[in-house]
Amino acid sequence: MQEALSLAEQAGQVGEVPIAALVVSPEGIVVGRGANRVEAAHCQAEHAEICAIRDACMRRADWRLVGCTIYVTLEPCIMCVGLILLSRVDRIVYAAESPLFGYRLDKQGMLALYMKHIKGVTSGVLENDSIRLLREFFSKKRIKHNE
Repeated sequence: MQEALSLAEQAGQVGEVPIAALVVSPEGIVVGRGANRVEAAHCQAEHAEICAIRDACMRRADWRLVGCTIYVTLEPCIMCVGLILLSRVDRIVYAAESPLFGYRLDKQGMLALYMKHIKGVTSGVLENDSIRLLREFFSKKRIKHNE
């Protein structure tokens, strides 16, 4: 998670919301890295998780990430958790909960069909560090907006 936080910090420095993700193989090797690229790509599909999964799939030459774990600095949104599940990732580990867009807010149960494939979800890993990055980013953004 520390490496993901470092990537998130770099994303924040270039104007992206500071969120990053790593895909780690069953052997503990980082096979995919990604940080938000929404602003640079002008597209909401460029979330950190999607970038990390794309990187992992390219490196492994396989869309199936069986046995892998994804580490994310913020709880994945429903779009990203859908891709995580379809990519056959076994575990999700995230730092901070997302009160606005987190997948846990799926009140209609759209993800129930796929969630059975996830072997585990861990939250709160280096949560305070992630929250600090996000707060600092948005605080600076508000200051610039008010100037």
